[in-house]
Amino acid sequence: MRIDGSSAVVTGGASGLGLATAGRLVADGAHVVIVDLPSSEGDVVAKRLGEHTRFAPADVRAPDQISHALDVAEESGPLRVAVHCAGIATPQRILDREGNPADLELYENVIQVNLIGTYNLLRLTAARMARNEPVDGDRGVIVMTASVAAFEGQIGQGPYASSKAGVHGLTLVAARDLADKAIRVCSIAPGLFDTPMLASLPQEARDSLGAMVPHPRRLGSPEEYAALAAHIVENPMLNGETVRLDGAIRMAPR
Repeated sequence: MRIDGSSAVVTGGASGLGLATAGRLVADGAHVVIVDLPSSEGDVVAKRLGEHTRFAPADVRAPDQISHALDVAEESGPLRVAVHCAGIATPQRILDREGNPADLELYENVIQVNLIGTYNLLRLTAARMARNEPVDGDRGVIVMTASVAAFEGQIGQGPYASSKAGVHGLTLVAARDLADKAIRVCSIAPGLFDTPMLASLPQEARDSLGAMVPHPRRLGSPEEYAALAAHIVENPMLNGETVRLDGAIRMAPR
């Protein structure tokens, strides 16, 4: 499906993978609505990306807020592209050093943001896209974000890994559910990427993480994620697949 002229939403679009994706879609001719928390720099980012970009503050878990963001997107035309990058990665072991059980509220929060938030965006964007006239055989394309942690979760990644495994498990089902509506669904499973989640680490630690990648021996660039998201939109045979974007890394236990 053509990106040029499409209306698109990008969650988590104020930073990291989402920011790079919003920039790529704008460069390719889309009208983009950045969806991020009110506390984010979404408004500043939208103004920087130019006249075809707007900011709609929202929590991905909140149906009314996401519905409003989709209304904003449809002001520029039928919503045809959604890329979901919003997520959190709070670590927690099942038992702490003293043998106490993990905080269930923390686990629930990660699941709510990463998995429930993904499903919320999926269902609401699909309902809008189903009303579109097909373009190049598609009414819309939805790209979700999983993680290599869905397959090789490390020690302390229980909440994050299980939430991303849920996104992976949802991908094929969603593509099959929406096939008769001509809506494609894929997920990207990034490996180690140079995003705000790693920004707080010392440079030595970041270099060490990059050296774990077989090739290229470095952290991934958000622009590389954005390039794959754009390719998924444009390639009609990509559907129901979780695509690893990881330089061939397989994560060790720690």
